[in-house]
Amino acid sequence: MNRVLSRQTLMYILVFVGAVLLTIGVTALLISINQRQNEAAQFPLRVVEIAADELDPAVWGQNFPQQYDRFMMTQQNYGETPYGGSEVYSKLERYPAMVTIWAGYAFSKDHNEERGHFYAQIDQANTQRVQVVNQPAACANCHAAEAPQLIESMGWETFNSTPFNDMVENLHFGSSCADCHDPETMALRLTRPALINALDAQGIDWTQATRQEMRTYVCAQCHVEYYFRGEQKILTFPWSQGLTVDDIESHYDDYEFKDWTHAETGAPMLKMQHPEYELSSTGIHARSGVSCADCHMPFIREGGIKISDHWLRSPLEDLSSACQTCHNLSEEELASRVSTIQDNTAELLRLAEDALLDAIAAIKTARDAGATDEVLTDALYLHRRASLRWDFVSSENSTGFHSPQESARILAASIDFARQAELLAVQIAAGLGAPSTASISSDG
Repeated sequence: MNRVLSRQTLMYILVFVGAVLLTIGVTALLISINQRQNEAAQFPLRVVEIAADELDPAVWGQNFPQQYDRFMMTQQNYGETPYGGSEVYSKLERYPAMVTIWAGYAFSKDHNEERGHFYAQIDQANTQRVQVVNQPAACANCHAAEAPQLIESMGWETFNSTPFNDMVENLHFGSSCADCHDPETMALRLTRPALINALDAQGIDWTQATRQEMRTYVCAQCHVEYYFRGEQKILTFPWSQGLTVDDIESHYDDYEFKDWTHAETGAPMLKMQHPEYELSSTGIHARSGVSCADCHMPFIREGGIKISDHWLRSPLEDLSSACQTCHNLSEEELASRVSTIQDNTAELLRLAEDALLDAIAAIKTARDAGATDEVLTDALYLHRRASLRWDFVSSENSTGFHSPQESARILAASIDFARQAELLAVQIAAGLGAPSTASISSDG
């Protein structure tokens, strides 16, 4: 009898617990639905119809004022972070080795810390680089919202090959809502052919991407390594063999491409351009499914609604929204972890710069002693390999944070290649009777 009662009691308890759990689940679901309905209700009915060719963020902002107000905050100078921020300063003055490393190239004349997305077109039009070198309009792909419309009217090849300075009078907006959003549905979309072409070459159909994937793809339209291919300067991503720095180097070597010839060594050089997408793809966040927007455009509360923060900036400026959503750590601990990664990477960058300067000096000494391009072939290739790896990490805007171990590996290889180039050049110069200026110790 007691056994029967116990079974009945246990059954009642299980039914009761199940009912409680079901009630909790249904209640949570109803609350969530109600919250989402309330949030949706906060968005106004369309005040204006957004035309398919509308580029002005102010027009879009009439329908989405919270997002627009946050985007317009990219005009603000929120100051410096330890290795970035929005305060303009000359990187050539702060890191003078860059002038020699880029000798003979436009970046040796002008290279500043960038401002916010609002200034994308303004700063591009005013940089001395477009005065020193007649850059192609391909640069406008990422710096001007007008690019997709100009591409449609002019054609992809003609647009790219037109000189930038001949195009600048047609460019009035920097980053715009239209770069990333469909005006009818507000769905994320790609508008830049270079990324679409690169994904297609990899067999990736971006139209089938998840929303989370799109929160990275829209950033990868611009925050990538690229080059101007062929006589028509076609904007191209060097991804034929993969996304790592070694894959990119192989692509360029197979294509026999160079950005410029180094003014002091004569090496055929490659200039890396902000490869945030490529480097971050090797990091733990990307492997965990974290998108660019999760950290740089985290969800925030504006009044009673939740929006993606369109004030794009360093996550260090809002560690609570950007990091603590996933990491149950204090802001102090999170900031310390970032600082450790970036300080270590910065130290390796300075060591790589020292090694590159020594390699350049040694190769120049060998040339002065009479060494020809043929004799210096291996040293020049080592110089090219060392420089592109330093530049890959230096021009990538996270100072190693997006992928710390990969950044350290790349910079270790840069230092190694630079020292090999220096040693080889010293040996060549010595064989030609030149006095030794090597910094490498006699015991290796």
